[in-house]
Amino acid sequence: MARKVTFTLDDKTVQRIESVAARLRKAKSAVVREAVADYHDRVGRLSEAEKQRLLKVVREVVPAIPTRSARDVDRELDDLRAARRIGGRQRTGKARR
Repeated sequence: MARKVTFTLDDKTVQRIESVAARLRKAKSAVVREAVADYHDRVGRLSEAEKQRLLKVVREVVPAIPTRSARDVDRELDDLRAARRIGGRQRTGKARR
């Protein structure tokens, strides 16, 4: 179902709509509908510049990820849990503050 709506557009935008409508031999309303649908589909997608920026971040961050084995990580977590059960890691030398 079509609805009639009113928008205020600048002259350059109106000229563009009219030009595309004439070139494609379509109604101006069809041109606007298609343009809005296309814009709607693109909103939320990353631009090429944004994609490249994020890929650069990934390339920098991934090599910095520790490569310890799962066994080493599990061992450290077990040690931390055991230390917490007995009152935390014990300091040597100086008294606690």
